[in-house]
Amino acid sequence: MQDEYDFRQGKRGAVLPQQGKTRITIYIDDEVLEAFRQRAEQQGHGYQTMMNQALREYLALSPVSLDEATLRRVLREELAGVKNANTTSVPSKA
Repeated sequence: MQDEYDFRQGKRGAVLPQQGKTRITIYIDDEVLEAFRQRAEQQGHGYQTMMNQALREYLALSPVSLDEATLRRVLREELAGVKNANTTSVPSKA
């Protein structure tokens, strides 16, 4: 072992980065965090995994909100499709 090490070229972060996951910092109510920790301990899972699963389930059940701009865009696209279908199916007069 060396007496001194040179860390000038060192980089911060995990040695092995996680694929498909992002580390964030959020504030969770103490009661909520404690409840997840207790349930995780009882079931033998990590509490962060349980919280992630709960968020996934919530997203699956929650309807996607539709704002005015999105609704207008969808209606324009659908009306253009109907208009194009009608103009291509009308027989020409010969």
